[in-house]
Amino acid sequence: MTKLRLKVDSIIFDMDGVITHTMPDHYRSWKTVLHRIGVPVTHYDIYSREGQRGIQSVREILAQYQKPFEGREALKLLKDKEKYFKKIVRTRFIAGARTFIKRLHKNDFRLALVTGTSRHELRRILPKVWYDLFDVVVTGSDVRRGKPHPEPYLRSLSKLCIQPCEAVAIENAPLGIQAAKNAGLRCLALETSLSREHLKDSDAVFRSIKELERRVQFVKGKKGKACRHP
Repeated sequence: MTKLRLKVDSIIFDMDGVITHTMPDHYRSWKTVLHRIGVPVTHYDIYSREGQRGIQSVREILAQYQKPFEGREALKLLKDKEKYFKKIVRTRFIAGARTFIKRLHKNDFRLALVTGTSRHELRRILPKVWYDLFDVVVTGSDVRRGKPHPEPYLRSLSKLCIQPCEAVAIENAPLGIQAAKNAGLRCLALETSLSREHLKDSDAVFRSIKELERRVQFVKGKKGKACRHP
C-alpha cells in the first residue's frame, strides 16, 4: 500500500476523541442533565457536536427537541453539565495517542493542541507531562467563535507562525473537520467517535492512530518560529 506523504512543519491535534478518551464522559453528562427536562438526547446528538461551544450546543439541542431556549435557564443547564462532567471525568487516552505524540516530538515536529475544552478543564484532564509537549495550545477559553468556525485553527497557525500548507490537523468529528478545512488546513480523521460516513469532508479517514501511522509518512518541512503557549 502506497503511503500518503505529507511534508509539514507542525501537526495540530484535537483533544477529545483524538488524544483523550473523554467523549463518553461528555455524553453521559449531557444525557443526565438533559433527561431532567425531558430531552432524550442521542449519541449522535452529542458526538456530532464535539468541538462546539457549549452554549451553542444547548441552543441547537433544545431547538431540535422543540424546547424553549431561555438564556438564564440555558446557562444553568450548561453549568450543571460542566459540574457533572468534572465529577465523573477520568483521564483515559485513545489507543496509540501517547506513543504517536512522543514519536512526533522526538522527530522535531512542532505540535499544537486545538480544543473546545476550557483551559481550566484542560489542565484537569491532560497531565502536565503531555501538555508540555505542545508548542501551542488553543482552548475554548481563547476564542470567541468555536468550531466549525476556523478561528481556533487560525489562532494556532498564527501562534506557530506558519501557513496552512505547513501543517496538518487530526480530528474525529464533523465540526472539527469543517473548522480545519475552513482554515485552509489538510485534515486527517479518526473513526474513534463516529463512522467514516460522518467524516467525509476530511482528506483521509483512518480506523485508528495505528492505521494512520502505518499509512501516512510525515516528512519534516521548514523550521518556523514558534510562539510558546502560556
